[in-house]
Amino acid sequence: MKTLQDKVVVITGAGSGIGRALAVSAAKMGAKLCLSDWNEAGLAETVALTQLPAARVLSRKLDVRSDEQMAALAAAVQSELGGADVVVNNAGVSLSQSVAAMSRTDFEWIMDINFWGVVRGTEAFLPQLTGKSEAHLVNVSSIFGVIAVPRQSAYNASKFAVRGFTEALAEELRGSPVHVSVVLPGGVRTSIITNGRQYQNLRGEPTDTASMAKTFDKLARTTPEEAAATIWSGVLSDAPRILIGQDARVADIIQRIFPTQYSTMLLKTNRFIQKVQKLISG
Repeated sequence: MKTLQDKVVVITGAGSGIGRALAVSAAKMGAKLCLSDWNEAGLAETVALTQLPAARVLSRKLDVRSDEQMAALAAAVQSELGGADVVVNNAGVSLSQSVAAMSRTDFEWIMDINFWGVVRGTEAFLPQLTGKSEAHLVNVSSIFGVIAVPRQSAYNASKFAVRGFTEALAEELRGSPVHVSVVLPGGVRTSIITNGRQYQNLRGEPTDTASMAKTFDKLARTTPEEAAATIWSGVLSDAPRILIGQDARVADIIQRIFPTQYSTMLLKTNRFIQKVQKLISG
């Protein structure tokens, strides 16, 4: 896909973070938008930020856990905008807990949003995408869909599943008008921690949402706007895999070189970077 001009772009999780940045930048690139989120107030703010006339933007409150709501969204896009050209399954939440202490309720909650939400969005819009002369499906995974991290087993499971599902679908659609991308963000400054359920930190110590969010904000180096720019660049170049942030790129390389020892190597790399930063700062 060479341009977003007059393309119909569907984005879930558009009420904040990467989804909002994708919507605003797509609007500037001339796209028509269908934006959805469970947070109506955040969604309304995003719609206002796009500065699009009503005829070029459709917004709907959406719970990606609902087959009925997703199907209704797809029907609205078809009838009101003429069908999707680009679909970005972006909505997601976080969960930090050990396997031993995790409740099945929390595990099913995160899988239903992060994985099954992507599946529902893909299934609902794939007929529209395959009916276009060119189209693009974008599913947002995570660098935690490449590397496994303690106390992130459920989040890892959901994001590994998104990556596997998306890459398999890309093979099925090879040679068709539909290009498929999986997005692998590192630390991006979004509200994913505050929208999640946090019980233990990575060291296994008791924590809460506020504490985890504070730590995450210190570590996340990439802005949503930078993430959106990288994603749209990948879409316009038909990239199958889109890594976001230097942290994601480093982690991906180390995992490839040390597939069974990457956790140790990443820890050593992080310590080295911290030492260099201290030297530079004096």
